[in-house]
Amino acid sequence: MSPTLKSLRALSDQTRLRIVALLEREELSVNELQEITRMGQSRISTHLGLLADCGLVKSRREGKRTFYKLNPDAEGTTAEFIQLAIRGAKELHDHASDQINLKRVVNRRREQAQVFFNQVAGRFDRVYGPGRSWQAFGHLLLRMLPAITVADLGAGEGLLSELLARRCKKVIAVDNSEKIVAFGAAKAKKAGLKNLEFRLGDLQNPPVEAGSVDLVILSQALHHAEDPAAALVSAAKLLKPHGQILILDLLAHKFDKARELYGDRWLGFAESDLHRWLEAAGFKKIEITVVAREEEPPHFQTVLAGGERG
Repeated sequence: MSPTLKSLRALSDQTRLRIVALLEREELSVNELQEITRMGQSRISTHLGLLADCGLVKSRREGKRTFYKLNPDAEGTTAEFIQLAIRGAKELHDHASDQINLKRVVNRRREQAQVFFNQVAGRFDRVYGPGRSWQAFGHLLLRMLPAITVADLGAGEGLLSELLARRCKKVIAVDNSEKIVAFGAAKAKKAGLKNLEFRLGDLQNPPVEAGSVDLVILSQALHHAEDPAAALVSAAKLLKPHGQILILDLLAHKFDKARELYGDRWLGFAESDLHRWLEAAGFKKIEITVVAREEEPPHFQTVLAGGERG
């Protein structure tokens, strides 16, 4: 097959157009392309192989990882095909979210602390060590919390709120269930946590004074919101200048029974959507990372998103 026909064949697939557009500005590994596109490793590798075979991309090894980039030496027809592919990719539905995810992945790559944490977390459960547990680490990290005011939105019965109240100046736990709020308040009183207050309210209009808290937390709560983007706008209003938001939620999934079993309105969220909503709500220094993957079906993944109020 002629080089021209090979290139035409390679660029006849939308996924390969997406990959070419992603490699326009950044050199990326297979794992990074996986995270951006949410496709399997073997599928990504196959597409990269076809693009490399016709000279559109090149690769290099760095330790155990292989990085890919557009062929910097491409000339003539090959260079024209690359530019045509980039233009075509911009017309695809996935292009905007790909670019958001690309920015997020590249920014995280530059954060060496995050890389180190991933390495530590990956080793944590491999070898038993007496007294070494996530429970112990959690208590250690709680001791490092400053005396701040926290709003825990969608707090449920307040497990996280109760832990935070043992170190924070004040914790306001908000939930839309009267029974759960009553239960949490009674439990806090029994535990002697005078700085933990339960309030009845909705995520879109939480009963918390504007500009009064240092940190807003939505832990597995946002997928219950009627309008997640509006909920984040409301959360931003509660924060003091440079206050922070932390969101723990499910990554987008296809387990539709979650609506019936757990009352979920949303089947998780794409990282690009969370990033877009946080930006629209006025947050800066946005970081989004998948922090947990369940081994059992339906293999839920947990994403941690954070940002600072501008």
